[in-house]
Amino acid sequence: MAKRKEESNSVLSEDILAKLKQTKKDLLKEEQKQEEEKEAQRLFERKEREKNLSFAELLERHGDKGNKF
Repeated sequence: MAKRKEESNSVLSEDILAKLKQTKKDLLKEEQKQEEEKEAQRLFERKEREKNLSFAELLERHGDKGNKF
């Protein structure tokens, strides 16, 4: 009877461990998705700010280091 109880506990703990690992994977995926969204938002905001800069401000920021055709 003690052996059956140990097997039951073992199966139960393995099941709990598997659920915890899956939850951890899900949380890591969600965190990565949020980081990617933050980065995309940051890049979008940067492009929007650059759109609003005047030619003089752009020239001052980037100078004469642009590619020439």
